[in-house]
Amino acid sequence: MERVSTVAISGAEEQLMLVLGQVKASKVLVPLLDISMAVCLIMSVMLFVERVYMAIVIAIVKISGRKPGTRYKCEPLQEDLEQGNLAYPMILVQIPMFNEREVYQLSIGAACCLSWPSDRLIVQVLDDSTDPAIKTMVEIECQRWASKGVNIKYEIRDNRNGYKAGALKEGLKRSYVKECNHVAIFDADFQPEPDFLHRTIPFLVHNPQIGLVQARWKIQEMSLNYHFTVEQEVGSSTYAFFGFNGTAGVWRMAAIEEAGGWKDRTTVEDMDLAIRASLKGWKFVYIGTLQVKNELPSTFKAYRYQQHRWSCGPANLFRKMLLEIIRNEKVTLWTKVHVIYSFFLVRKIIAHIVTFVFYCVVLPAAVLVPDYYIPKWGAVYIPTIITILNAISTPRSIHLVVFWIVFENVMALHRTKGTFIGLMEVGRVNEWIVTEKLGDALKIKPVDDAVKVKPAATTQQRRFKFIDRLNLLELGFGCYLLFCGCYDLIYGKYHFFIYLLLQAIAFFVMGFGYVGTFVPSSSN
Repeated sequence: MERVSTVAISGAEEQLMLVLGQVKASKVLVPLLDISMAVCLIMSVMLFVERVYMAIVIAIVKISGRKPGTRYKCEPLQEDLEQGNLAYPMILVQIPMFNEREVYQLSIGAACCLSWPSDRLIVQVLDDSTDPAIKTMVEIECQRWASKGVNIKYEIRDNRNGYKAGALKEGLKRSYVKECNHVAIFDADFQPEPDFLHRTIPFLVHNPQIGLVQARWKIQEMSLNYHFTVEQEVGSSTYAFFGFNGTAGVWRMAAIEEAGGWKDRTTVEDMDLAIRASLKGWKFVYIGTLQVKNELPSTFKAYRYQQHRWSCGPANLFRKMLLEIIRNEKVTLWTKVHVIYSFFLVRKIIAHIVTFVFYCVVLPAAVLVPDYYIPKWGAVYIPTIITILNAISTPRSIHLVVFWIVFENVMALHRTKGTFIGLMEVGRVNEWIVTEKLGDALKIKPVDDAVKVKPAATTQQRRFKFIDRLNLLELGFGCYLLFCGCYDLIYGKYHFFIYLLLQAIAFFVMGFGYVGTFVPSSSN
């Protein structure tokens, strides 16, 4: 019996080697792999140069002390004895929300507690909720703050046309908004500190060329932390341009109007407005020391939808605005190069594509071809340096760097898919799914719910729950990487199996839905 099994295994091995030998001799597959490898290596070098450039700029900024307060005038505003509170500009605070049951009180409360003369501040809640019960709760909360003397407006629409961009645009049409000089925007899960306006508005008051002041999100996540501590800082310090993050920022009303207002042609209305304003000559300031508390997506499914929107939107916007940027005559050639090459091409398109295609498709395929040469400088050294540069921006999370690498590579699958959908403008290009938020729902649990005995789920219910958790795309790539890793373990000579097997495990973990917070259902 053992002899039969050994013969069978030996036969299967010979068949596998025969197939791989035919692959190597193929006049189509190997040249295609060669082209893919060359393109991926070129993109890797482009990304590497961009990362090193940003690291150098950040080092110069840190050493030279080039902070926003030293580049621009930002003296605190003080009450004038003659003008009184009129010395303070009129501020509008917009809070767009959609069925935000768990966080509406937090965001409205934080906005209403902003330190600013009460007669120079208007809080505008833009409620697009479709759940009547939630709309009622939000309206009651607004009435509660209004009874305390806060100038708060509760605004609703008959439709959700344009989603967030449509709500913000509609809010600016109100008659009382005409007297406002600046508008601060906070998503429903953002909670600014009371001194937020006192730390941002002076930049706009003392520097008429500044159109936007952006604060940093207070988060615990490596990729977004790199975005704020490096990408936003570099853009602010060099070209006075960066993408508006859609929240935790203050706009000059004149900048919004001159740029053409909010547009809903893509799912990144914030980036769209920022680029149009920059092409009109407005400058942006990023304040990295000013952090606004917010919430990360609570489930893997919510995070996937968010990442699709954040990758598809910029790619689609690049398609729509490329010629407009090239033809613009108000900004310098170098600013155009920065926006087109660095901001869009490398960071929003190449970074996603090379991460997934090279490390999850081309590299695994290359180990299957006998004696195929894989340059270590592209497969090992460049990604290692890029990873180190990313990790340095978040030193407190450096112990999680391996988990971050494999997780980011899985998410690169969805980012790459979103990027191509945006570039080709097909399928889910304008899909907008609001990121689910939990707020304090998991921290504050009623005693009754905690002790309530719930009926056991039936076999059919458990089966459906398990199926709902499955992500077939991730599972498919997990199988592919597992096969490539096992082959390299047995026949390879470059030890790529260490990475391939780790990456396969990551795909399986996310494919089976074992990532994210479990959201208890109210019906259970």
